[in-house]
Amino acid sequence: MFDIERWQEIFDTIRKNRLRTLLTGISVASGIFILVVLLGFGQGMQNGIAQEFEEDASNRIGVWTQVTTKEHKGLNPGRRIRLRNENYAYLENKYADEIEYKSPNFRVFNASINYKKESGAYSVQGISPEYQQIENQFISEGRFLNYKDHESVSKVAVISNKIHKELMQSEENPVGRELKIADLSFQIIGVYGDKGGEREENRIFIPLSTGQRVFNGGDSLNMMYFTLKPMATFEESLAESLKFTEEMETYLKQAHTVAPDDESAINTFNTLENVQRFMNLIGGIKFFFWFVGICTIIAGVVGVSNIMLIIVKERTREIGIRKALGAKPWSIVGMILHEAVFVTAVSGFGGLIFSMGLLELVGPNIEVDYVVNPSIDFNVALTTVLLLIFAGALAGFFPAWRAARIRPIEALRDE
Repeated sequence: MFDIERWQEIFDTIRKNRLRTLLTGISVASGIFILVVLLGFGQGMQNGIAQEFEEDASNRIGVWTQVTTKEHKGLNPGRRIRLRNENYAYLENKYADEIEYKSPNFRVFNASINYKKESGAYSVQGISPEYQQIENQFISEGRFLNYKDHESVSKVAVISNKIHKELMQSEENPVGRELKIADLSFQIIGVYGDKGGEREENRIFIPLSTGQRVFNGGDSLNMMYFTLKPMATFEESLAESLKFTEEMETYLKQAHTVAPDDESAINTFNTLENVQRFMNLIGGIKFFFWFVGICTIIAGVVGVSNIMLIIVKERTREIGIRKALGAKPWSIVGMILHEAVFVTAVSGFGGLIFSMGLLELVGPNIEVDYVVNPSIDFNVALTTVLLLIFAGALAGFFPAWRAARIRPIEALRDE
C-alpha cells in the first residue's frame, strides 16, 4: 500500500542532506556506469575479433614448407622442401569426406603486369576455383575461375578491384580485355573484391595448371589450403581441425623424409586455434572488466551502508520516540530500507541510462582496430541494476535492524 507520509519523510531526509545523498548516488551510479561501459567494450572487442576472422573462412588450414634443420635418415639439414601436386592429391582423396573446400597455391611474387601503357608489380597465384570460398571473396564483374580453365590450361585471369582501379582507370568493365603477365597475354574473365579490404587485393589469380606451366613450376606448390566441414559445436570443430592438421603434418614429413621433431621444414596454421586463443583472451579481459566493475559497485554499496549507519545514528532519538509510541520493529526497518532502496535504485538506473545512451551514441562511431560497435545486452545490464538494488537493500537492512533493536529508554538518552 502506498504510504505518502513515508515518502514525505524520505524526501525530507534527502533535502536535509543533499550533498551526502548526491555523493552516495554518484558512487552507486558510477559503479553501474563503469561496469556497463567496460562490458560494452569487451563485447566490442569480441565483435572486432569475429569480424577479423570473417574476412577469411574461420576454419581455414594452411601448410607451407621451408628448409630442414635436422639430419634424418642420412640426409643433411638445410634441404629445401617442396610441396607437390601428388601431396595435394593424396590429402584431397584421403580426407574427401571431411574437407569442405580445398585449393593448392602456386605463387609468383612481384610479377610484371602490363595493360596498355600502364604497368605494375603484383602477386600472381595459380589456384583452384574453391579458393574463392576459402578467402571469402566476392565477384564484382564477370566470374571466378572454374575447373574447365584448369583442365584446359587456359590463359585467363581474375583481377581485383584495386588492380582494376590502378591499371584501368578509364575502363568501366575490363572483362574480356587482355593484360600481359610476364609478357604473356591473359584474358580477364572477372574482377573480385576481398572483405579484408585493399590490403588483400594485390593478387591476380590464374588457373594452377597455367601458373605452373607459364612460370616453369613443374608440379611444385607453395602452399595448400583446406577448410573442414563444420561440426555441431565449436569444440568438436576445433578437435577435428587439430586432428587433420596433425595427420597432414605427419604425412608430409614422412613423404619428404623430414625428422618428426623438425619444427621448421613443414609449417601449418589453423585459424580455429587462433579463434580459440583470441576467445580465451577476450574471456579473460571480460572477467577482469566484471571484476573491476563489481568492485566499483561494491564500493558504492558500502557507501550506502555507511550512510544508512549515519542516518540511524542521527535519528536514534526519533526512533526511540517512535518505539515508545508503539511503532513496530518492522516499521522501523521499512523506514530505513525505503530510503536505501530509493537512493540505490535511482542512482543505479541513472548510471544505466547514461552508460547505455553513451554506448548507443558513441559505439557505432568508434574506429579502433579490433573494436567494433561496443554494446551490451540490455537484459544483462538490467539484471545487474536489480542485483545492485538488492545489494542496496541488504546494505540498508543491517543498520535498519540495528535501529529496530534499540530500546526506547536507551534511544531517548542518546545525545
